[in-house]
Amino acid sequence: MATETATFAAGCFWGVQEAFDTVEGVTATEVGYTGGTTEHPTYEQVCAKTTGHAEAVRVDFDPTVVSYEALVRFFYDRHDPTQVDRQGPDVGDQYRSGIFTHSDAQEEAARRVTEELDQSRFDGRIATRIEPAGPWWRAEEYHQKYFARRGGGAMGVLRRLGLA
Repeated sequence: MATETATFAAGCFWGVQEAFDTVEGVTATEVGYTGGTTEHPTYEQVCAKTTGHAEAVRVDFDPTVVSYEALVRFFYDRHDPTQVDRQGPDVGDQYRSGIFTHSDAQEEAARRVTEELDQSRFDGRIATRIEPAGPWWRAEEYHQKYFARRGGGAMGVLRRLGLA
């Protein structure tokens, strides 16, 4: 099985990772930092808003099961892409909406889907940045699969209710 990689930023990476882990065809996810200038940033540095990095999720997927375009659509369905440098109560450029592309084909698909949704669903208000993927810095271990390990988040609630 040949996998591909996609990288998305949609606010706090804990919930974003939890969401992508539910997608059939996603083979692995990892939270980390990208889009900034500081090498090997720590969570504290990213939260201080001095690195330029976004909290992001790197998604490995099997393109024979789920397409990159489907992942982009899933990404847009899981957050508010019209908010600039925030998601809900989380404020700062580290919480920005972003798609970090790994190929020309990914960039083309991301721009096509974004334009379509911007015109049809978001009335020209999408603030998501689309840019080439740069260096990836894995977040500290305690951030990896945060909700899955602590029973929190939407899936944790569903599991506690016996619905997942």
